[in-house]
Amino acid sequence: MYIPKFYKNENQEDIQNFIHQNGFGILVNQTNGKLWATHIPLLLEEKDGKQILVGHVSKLNPQAESFQDNDEVLAIFSGAHSYISSSWYDHENVPTWNYLAVHVYGKVAIYHHEQAVNSLKKLVDKYETKSKNPIRIEDLSSKTMREARGIIAFEIEITAIEAQKKLSQNRDDKNYKNIISELEKTNDNQAIAIANEMKKNR
Repeated sequence: MYIPKFYKNENQEDIQNFIHQNGFGILVNQTNGKLWATHIPLLLEEKDGKQILVGHVSKLNPQAESFQDNDEVLAIFSGAHSYISSSWYDHENVPTWNYLAVHVYGKVAIYHHEQAVNSLKKLVDKYETKSKNPIRIEDLSSKTMREARGIIAFEIEITAIEAQKKLSQNRDDKNYKNIISELEKTNDNQAIAIANEMKKNR
């Protein structure tokens, strides 16, 4: 990912929190000679002192065929984003787009069935916390749990992380504050989220 120096995010705690909060990612690899992408939830965990990503895909998904080769995969996590009009500046310039994104590179290791079920438990527990009547994998019937035989669960050993936080850092204070003000006027959830990120960033 191309990251100008203004926008590079190297704060590891910030990056980890971003992945936890924006865990529905895009897993990209090369399968049968072409690029393949799957939209899936991924969990960031720690194993033996190192960060890993854990997820699963359907056994029918051709993407999984290349997991055996231990080729590099890319997981993309996107956050809030918004159009930035240059009419908000006190000088002539071009419009742009503010956004938050993290790219994670790594190698895949496939889980056996027990590990797969354990990863499902963690995933369900994370996202059921806001449910009025949360379910637990442990409480599902054996008939329902047979569906777990239809997935390939895996972990990604992280080899590199690139994080971009493009929040108009190259603007002076006056224009920076004006961008925030204009974003807040839009009544758009994404724009307001970017305004809040900008407030935290400066």
